[in-house]
Amino acid sequence: MDDLASPVTGTYSDAPRLPLITLMEARDVVRLLQHLADHEGDDEAYEARQLAGDIAFRLPSE
Repeated sequence: MDDLASPVTGTYSDAPRLPLITLMEARDVVRLLQHLADHEGDDEAYEARQLAGDIAFRLPSE
């Protein structure tokens, strides 16, 4: 079986951890992806816009 298709297993510490990405970082990513999509006209720009929309949809509103 391909290692990438296998479920991820492991143990996790109870110690406090930083989030994988902060809310401010996520909003910056969305802003930059939208900027890229607005200034490019190829398939990657379309994918950037789709990703920006997917991420933005998951962010809490203020």
